[in-house]
Amino acid sequence: MAGSPIDFPVLGLLLFVATLVAMLTRRIGMPYAVGLVFAGFGLALTPVGAKLELTPALIMEVFLPPLIFEAAIQIRWRPFRRELPLLLVLVTVGVMLAAALVAVGMYYYAGWGWLGAAFFGVLIAATDPVSVIAAFKELRVDYRLHLLVESESLLNDGVAAVLFALLLGIAGGAEVGPTAIGFSLVKIAFGGIACGLAVAGLLLLLAGRTRDKLIEISLTMLAAYGSFLLAEYFHMSGVLATLAAGILIGNQGMAGSITRQNRGAVLDFWEFAAFLANSFVFILIGSAEASPALIAAIPLAIVATLLSLGGRAVAIYPLSLAFARTKQAISWPYKHVLFWGGLRGALALALALALPANIPERGTIIAAAFLVVAFSIVVQGLTMPVLIRRLGLLREEGDPACDEPGAPALEPRIP
Repeated sequence: MAGSPIDFPVLGLLLFVATLVAMLTRRIGMPYAVGLVFAGFGLALTPVGAKLELTPALIMEVFLPPLIFEAAIQIRWRPFRRELPLLLVLVTVGVMLAAALVAVGMYYYAGWGWLGAAFFGVLIAATDPVSVIAAFKELRVDYRLHLLVESESLLNDGVAAVLFALLLGIAGGAEVGPTAIGFSLVKIAFGGIACGLAVAGLLLLLAGRTRDKLIEISLTMLAAYGSFLLAEYFHMSGVLATLAAGILIGNQGMAGSITRQNRGAVLDFWEFAAFLANSFVFILIGSAEASPALIAAIPLAIVATLLSLGGRAVAIYPLSLAFARTKQAISWPYKHVLFWGGLRGALALALALALPANIPERGTIIAAAFLVVAFSIVVQGLTMPVLIRRLGLLREEGDPACDEPGAPALEPRIP
């Protein structure tokens, strides 16, 4: 693809393959994302594979906004706010600890420069538990566990993207003093949130003036992409912008501006949009895994994978202990799921591909990132349902703990 859009025959082929994989994986009980990676690997061995390539623009501007927005509109504000103290610690201190451990490890083991190691540590800290959430839907787990895993991942992505943007500034020669760094962090993070709230708020005002289903869906699409692109244009966090827009529309919009009879259609549309985005991303990940350059990077990627798992453990276990005597306390089984469910995905790859050309280790970092993502999707994704069963987290049909507290009958995400 290399800078040009994928042609329509290839898009049609990818959608056809994704549909077949969805049918097959549901029948055999395999996580959908894992099946897509295997399918992409198979496609790479055909002439079609030469046309498949992930680019940062494709991931960030096309695939990422619907993935973030679809998850964000499902989050109810009251339970989310209740868990916010725990989540904020996990995604700020936790992400920085995880990134630091990986960066130090790659600096000493791989001989990378500190800046390249820091880039890798930050980008590999970004999580994407799509396979885990899919398993939750099929297996029925407590709503609180579902909320913690998905919310932590969304906020985690936002913080990782902010730290990555900060490193981009440093790589470009920006000032690195504490005051300058603090100002940049505030601008990138809170500026992104402000962009998301502004765009979503304006579009909700328009949505309140119509009862047309197609117009309401179109306005939510504008909110997802418009907030992301506006924030990125002003060098702020597009991830946090889309997250904020999604939460506002999922709560304020679904409570009033979007008509009740159309809410189901809006949610169905975004579920389909996320299905498409995930399908293309995971197939393209699998396609890239057949590259000789990636195969040569396997020894380095093994170390990177171990370090990323160690970083995830440091981010979850010690920090969650600090809340042991609070309302946000979580059980050990929940901690294990948060640890093993921290899969890497689209954002990690987008950040890796967006590395500046002046980073000497750029090619090696991209190869290592692809392999770590592939490991997490295949190995962690395949074993997550087993882990959930072994930890005794399954609930019986009709168990109220599985249902979203206080949500209208139309809106729960867990069947």
